[in-house]
Amino acid sequence: MESSLSQRNGEIAHLHPVNPDRVAEARSRLLSAGEASRLASLPAMMAEPARARIMCALDSVDELCVGDLVLVLDASHDAVGYGLRMLRTAGLVVNRRAGRVIYYRLADDFPAALRQHCLHGLVELTRTRDGGEMLTHEEVAR
Repeated sequence: MESSLSQRNGEIAHLHPVNPDRVAEARSRLLSAGEASRLASLPAMMAEPARARIMCALDSVDELCVGDLVLVLDASHDAVGYGLRMLRTAGLVVNRRAGRVIYYRLADDFPAALRQHCLHGLVELTRTRDGGEMLTHEEVAR
């Protein structure tokens, strides 16, 4: 491992690495660029409001067809279909066909912690202490 000097305000602060063992350990456990990209895309996938609502609806029942999700969400068929396609591509939901009807559910390997913290816990964080709701990005921009 090559040593380098750290500079602060033009002055030499100290020699790096300060702790070569920790640097080596951190490097050995570092995510690859591909893993980091996939990890970063997951919260973005869940952060879109329509997809978040789809996942919450599917979390509350075993499964729903597209038409029933449209009714639950009071959204367009196109918006629900597109959201489901994105979630299915990401591996967050799966589907099954029963005749002409396609049912969707959260994937069996959907992490329980992600369900608990993202689908439930983060919703609670958006509520203010007085019971009101925090402003959305759109409301703040107005």
